[in-house]
Amino acid sequence: MLLASVATIVAAKSRPIQCKGRVMLQEFRKSFVAAFILIAASSLVLADETPTQGDPFPSGWTAKSPRDEIRPAFSFEPNGGPKQSGSFVIRHDQREGLDGWMQNSFAVTGGEFVRFQAARKLTDVALPRRSALVRVLWQNDAGKMVSANVPEQQVAELGHTPTAEPEHPVDGPTDAKGWTTVSGVYRVPAKATRAVVELHLQWAPNGRVEWSEIGFAKTTPPQSRKVRLATVHHKPSGTSPRENCEEFAPLIAEAAKQKADLVVLGETVPTASANVKSLKIHETAEPIPGPSTDYFGELAKQYGLHIVVSLYERDRHLVYNSAVLLGPDGKLIGKYRKVCLPHGEVEKGIAPGHDYPVFDTKFGKVGMMVCYDGFFPEVARELSNRGAEVIAWPVWGCNPQLAKARACENHVYIVSSTFMEPRHGWMLSAVFDQTGKPIAQAEKWSTVVVAEVDLSQPYLGPYNLGDFRSMIERHRPAPTLEPSPRTLEHSSR
Repeated sequence: MLLASVATIVAAKSRPIQCKGRVMLQEFRKSFVAAFILIAASSLVLADETPTQGDPFPSGWTAKSPRDEIRPAFSFEPNGGPKQSGSFVIRHDQREGLDGWMQNSFAVTGGEFVRFQAARKLTDVALPRRSALVRVLWQNDAGKMVSANVPEQQVAELGHTPTAEPEHPVDGPTDAKGWTTVSGVYRVPAKATRAVVELHLQWAPNGRVEWSEIGFAKTTPPQSRKVRLATVHHKPSGTSPRENCEEFAPLIAEAAKQKADLVVLGETVPTASANVKSLKIHETAEPIPGPSTDYFGELAKQYGLHIVVSLYERDRHLVYNSAVLLGPDGKLIGKYRKVCLPHGEVEKGIAPGHDYPVFDTKFGKVGMMVCYDGFFPEVARELSNRGAEVIAWPVWGCNPQLAKARACENHVYIVSSTFMEPRHGWMLSAVFDQTGKPIAQAEKWSTVVVAEVDLSQPYLGPYNLGDFRSMIERHRPAPTLEPSPRTLEHSSR
């Protein structure tokens, strides 16, 4: 198959040579040699690339483990994999803590983009995201780590250039036969000359993984996903829910003027004014869709943007504090029901939500949380676990340090809209970047601030943090059971 690939390149390169003379012939020879070197360096698990006698694995691949005492069993099945083109198998016995991987290195050129992809099938692996992962390590010719590709401004702010830490390709869909696609697209660090690919199975007693269809090749850069995130800093003062909603119309118009893609409004907007807040919540709560969502939906459609707003929702006998996401077509994309309730809402009979939905939009994945949710790391983490890149946060008031923490610990953008003034030190209407830094902040009432960000660009952290967002799924703890009452009693003393 490798020879067939070379022949294909030869045929493609030879067509223009017939009419362009000696110069083109020289270029052809150079292209041929480059193609041959690239293919030879990028040996993959192919159908006709079977091990030679005495070598248990295809050329270039080796089995690795941190120590012999925790080394699992390795094998290669020539007819394994979803296409019977060959597969690596790693097996663990009943002992805990075994760890091993198949490894190969591939020649790369700094600044180019490469795509990794593999198919993975598991048997008796309890936690695939932690146990059956792939790492891509960047090295120079000496086998040493290299510097990461980071903006000069970041280097100036940090005072150093971070190292290029391992990449962690993400799990994709799983087909009917149990094969999961694991893939990622990466920009090669400027000083890297090779990428070391590791196909792991770790910490999986009696588990088995099969790796196949492994590809590592140059690709085109990912499409930029720039989005303009806006927050509105306004506390309504109307005498009715409708008047409160209407006060936001000119502010949404201003956000549209600033070319915002997403606009976040405050918490329980229809009933936030003093005149309406005094009414009983269960009497002012409304269905979703309902009058308020219809009104904001019309504005979203008029200006061609997304709007997030919180309101009290009635569903049968229950009342929720809900946030809604409205699309540029004016339709309801989805809603989130506040999970964490302060005692004041509990005393009024508000019911908690239980789900953490994340919604696809034309610019990326959006999650929502409401006010008190921000005091607890679990809500933002659950949204991040489900792929949220931006979290919209209508919030009456909260410690702004928690806003920074929720953004930083998940490497997501958070857009908050509050009813507090900055001088109070109890929340900001702001856009927080992936490091937790406010990159746009409202200082005055009835204003709109906008920040443009690129969701296609991961943030590479200082020193050896790397792309922490991609590491979260592979490194975060396994789920645990709720602590027993006795444990809680002991810890409170």
